[in-house]
Amino acid sequence: MTAEEAAAGIVERLRAAGHQAYFAGGCVRDKLMGRTPKDFDVATSAHPDVVLQMFPRTFSVGAHFGVVLVEHDGFVTEVATFRSDGSYSDGRHPDAVQFAETPQQDVLRRDFTINGMLLDPPAQVLDFVGGRADLAAGIIRAIGEPSRRFAEDKLRMLRAVRFAARFGFVIEPVTEAAIRQLAVQIAQVSRERIRDELTRMLTEGHARRAFELLDSTGLLAEVLPEIERLKGVEQPPEYHPEGDVWIHTLLLLEKLPEGAEPTLAWGALLHDVGKPATFQRAPDRIRFNGHVEVGVKIAEAICRRLRFSNDDTAQILLLVENHMRFGDVEKMKDSTLKRFFRLPRFEEHLALHRMDCLSSHGDLRLYDFARTRYEATPEEQVRPSLLVTGRDLIAAGYRPGPRFKEMLAAAEDAQLEGRITSREEGLALVSKQFKTLPQD
Repeated sequence: MTAEEAAAGIVERLRAAGHQAYFAGGCVRDKLMGRTPKDFDVATSAHPDVVLQMFPRTFSVGAHFGVVLVEHDGFVTEVATFRSDGSYSDGRHPDAVQFAETPQQDVLRRDFTINGMLLDPPAQVLDFVGGRADLAAGIIRAIGEPSRRFAEDKLRMLRAVRFAARFGFVIEPVTEAAIRQLAVQIAQVSRERIRDELTRMLTEGHARRAFELLDSTGLLAEVLPEIERLKGVEQPPEYHPEGDVWIHTLLLLEKLPEGAEPTLAWGALLHDVGKPATFQRAPDRIRFNGHVEVGVKIAEAICRRLRFSNDDTAQILLLVENHMRFGDVEKMKDSTLKRFFRLPRFEEHLALHRMDCLSSHGDLRLYDFARTRYEATPEEQVRPSLLVTGRDLIAAGYRPGPRFKEMLAAAEDAQLEGRITSREEGLALVSKQFKTLPQD
């Protein structure tokens, strides 16, 4: 049993009870494009109370909007009643809905023509909005009056950009003009939904195109003004022959594969966000002194604004904070290098550095050095059991105090570098290096 077969079973059962029912939305689009849909939605003339009664396992997540989740044969399918929507005072949800009698009425309230087709399983397409022609032509076009569609649900503006980037389509001129006109109203959408749309853009394999479209439609300045400020910020040509910080960032985004980790994707987007504020044309060359520290603060403000989880925020900030450290990897002591390798999800740091190099000077020497050492160093050498602990120092007669941390760090450094191999050697090193005896 597949998700499609489970959804087809729901359609069959609804029809057997005398109701109209069709596959609807993105699954129809994807099937016509030869793609495998992630999930299947069903549109039906049956009202929510009827759907709830017909199927034993249902979840009423939006029955007042006509939406019921039906679990059938191990798959969950969204079943929505044909409807027409009233006004959208919050710019996201209809204030009220009126159940419709026909599928034609239902599709007219949907977002884009390519998402407005219905499928009578297994293969008969119902297209009341010209979606099939736009799909063939590679066009994202709002259904009906674009300004009205976007006024109803402001998030649709970001979705238009995402679909155009994902499929390599163009946004139809009147639809694009409406986005530019209404871009400032994207602020009415919840920050979490904006974050999720941007994350999808960054991780669907076409991030550069998505951000170019965000820029050309005026949405970038509204949702991420800090990124819009990267445009025109010069860089030293000897290190960045590709151009300004905006071009450099777009080149990184171009290298993000489909399915990239969201934290890596956001790290790539934000890694140089501190450069505009620290730009300096020094006597020798263009400099960005302190851009990492400034960038971390700006990135943190963005993560908080977009309501990222604490864990994701921490990882994104670590990527921004440490992206310049690769410049010193060949000179690092073993202890410093191993501590560098301890950064959470160090593979993401490596991936960001590789993209950073390939998007500028192209020299992968430091990346190759770091990757080779990282892969060749066993985990037990990166995070070994400590030979000397605080308890060992106390047992040896040292009194806890401010120097404890320094003593422990010195012993750990020596252990990571192979200079000590036992507790006794570690304690002897502490005594010698700090010129103190336990009774002191």
